Amino acid sequence: MTDSKQKQYDSAYLKMAEEWSKLSYCKRRQVGALIVKDKMIISDGYNGTPSGFENICEDDEGYTKWYVLHAEANAILKVASSTQSCEGATLYITMSPCQQCSKLIHQAGIKRLVYKDQYKDDSGVRFLKKAGVAITQLED
Repeated sequence: MTDSKQKQYDSAYLKMAEEWSKLSYCKRRQVGALIVKDKMIISDGYNGTPSGFENICEDDEGYTKWYVLHAEANAILKVASSTQSCEGATLYITMSPCQQCSKLIHQAGIKRLVYKDQYKDDSGVRFLKKAGVAITQLED
């Protein structure tokens, strides 16, 4: 695939991840993720509370509750409960991953990351670069 065609796909998938983020109940920040492998979306996710918990992500002071799952973690967990594999896949996410999620991304076998906004702490991205994950930031 040519670089310009890949950039078109990257932009389109990232826009889809942005639409997916709008499904989140979180007020502070809505994040969406898609996992694509062999030109097929194999998983999706957005940040939110675990199954069976109320859909309220923030506590009374406005801080995110510790048990809220990040979008990429939700997407990876969906794949884990399916017959699919993330090995060699691309993760599209509206915000760069935190430290904890970057470990999951690497361990899941995701080889490429495309994101829009930079998280306040870039150590997750630095970890993934060190792990050999190809990283692209696409800004508006």
